Amino acid sequence: MKTVPLGRTGVPVSRVGLGTATFGVQCDEQTSRAILDRAAELGVTFLDTADKYPLGGSVETAGVTEEILGRWLAGRRDRFVVATKVHGRTGPSAWDAGLSRRHVLDAVEGSLRRLRTDFVDLYQLHRPDPRTPIEETLAALDALVTAGKVRYVGVSNFLAYQLARALGRSDALRLVRFVSVQPRYNLLFRQPERELLPLCREEGLAVLPYNLLAGGLLAGKHDLAGEPAAGTRYTLPGAADLYRSQYWQPAELDAVGRIAAIAAEAGVALPTLAVAWVVARPEVTVPLVGASSPDQLDTVLAGADLELGADVLAALEKETAPFRRGDAIE
Repeated sequence: MKTVPLGRTGVPVSRVGLGTATFGVQCDEQTSRAILDRAAELGVTFLDTADKYPLGGSVETAGVTEEILGRWLAGRRDRFVVATKVHGRTGPSAWDAGLSRRHVLDAVEGSLRRLRTDFVDLYQLHRPDPRTPIEETLAALDALVTAGKVRYVGVSNFLAYQLARALGRSDALRLVRFVSVQPRYNLLFRQPERELLPLCREEGLAVLPYNLLAGGLLAGKHDLAGEPAAGTRYTLPGAADLYRSQYWQPAELDAVGRIAAIAAEAGVALPTLAVAWVVARPEVTVPLVGASSPDQLDTVLAGADLELGADVLAALEKETAPFRRGDAIE
């Protein structure tokens, strides 16, 4: 697989990364390890996780995904760039969540222990914390980088204005600066094109999109006229309500049918097409794909090397332009 620099860091990583949110609930450890083995065989070197994973779990299962990944990484840690996140609840105390200095410094120790590593390559804020001043969080991250426990820092699920403000505070206070952004982005959710992606381009930030298949809706395994398939994110406790509100809606379901027709005409599997479209976006650095079985990786990772024709891109633009919900700001 081709490699690309992680933004301005100069660290080369695989063109597509592996997300691990399925490890621990949707996938048992044996299946998770098989997925990791297959990803490694296909050249994936960027692995993304979070301290609150697995998806669909609870406070009691928080950290299980990191533990599975840590056991698999034993003896080969130096071959991979590992990213994890902080914000989600990982314990019963009131301070066991969010982005306070207390929680950030505690959380990274837990992640290091579970991942069985001395450092995290990329430590990301999973989402904003309105209760904590961004200056406090940045100071905590700066201390972690200085201590060598974290190499680089990034954010996930930040709006453009939140990211711009954080970058400004980093510059003004001479604190560590974010190098990456992880937004939800796919054919059915194109809002980042309006402000976030242009900001990332101007600031030289790596863009690591997740949810490329819209929670599996673009995988082609659901009966669009009926109910979501069992065992998917649309039926998973703790995740189903969110995914149904985001994608299981009339406009999105209708669009999936039309996108599937475009894929069929082009002779490409629907999930391969969906991944290839994200890979082709000029602002995107490392799209993150997930899987619940090893064989799924062959289909989705095929999108990393697939160059879509101008006619296919034009057809996809026509069908999905409304999901930008506004024109990009020039």
